[in-house]
Amino acid sequence: MSDRAALLKGIRAWLVFFVVCLVLSGATAFPLVHELRWTEDLLRSLPVPDHVPALMDWIERVRHGLDTADADHPFLLYGTDWLAFAHLVIAVAFYGPYRDPVRNIWVVEFAMIACAGIIPLALICGPIRGIPFWWSVIDMSFGVFGVIPLYAVRKRIKQLESLTVPDNAPALAT
Repeated sequence: MSDRAALLKGIRAWLVFFVVCLVLSGATAFPLVHELRWTEDLLRSLPVPDHVPALMDWIERVRHGLDTADADHPFLLYGTDWLAFAHLVIAVAFYGPYRDPVRNIWVVEFAMIACAGIIPLALICGPIRGIPFWWSVIDMSFGVFGVIPLYAVRKRIKQLESLTVPDNAPALAT
């Protein structure tokens, strides 16, 4: 297998991994009410309430809020439907880098910027919305862990680009 083929295979594997995670993250935003009920039931069946009461209190509060919104104001949950849809649409954008990584590296770089943007969003909006700091840290971890495969992809795309640029052509600024 050539270096080019190996790089392309690695890029595509990382992209598939990232897209699967993005789709799963988005798809789980549709059934939030049921997921929180299942999560609360699961945590109660484990020793979580005894060992991590703050987590249990938070899950109960969020579940109660979602139950109330679902019963009294179901249109509010439409926002999470749009959140889910946005994840799915963003996942589709990665078809470009899958097909032609060098030409579409901007999608990967855009996603890296979006991952970085999660941190100020969580730090600013979390306190405004009454989100516990430890939960904001969990939210921020999505940006931190999301950027890892994207960084690996970007690095490999740059390597691929260096293999495809003729020796006599001037390199573009990175």
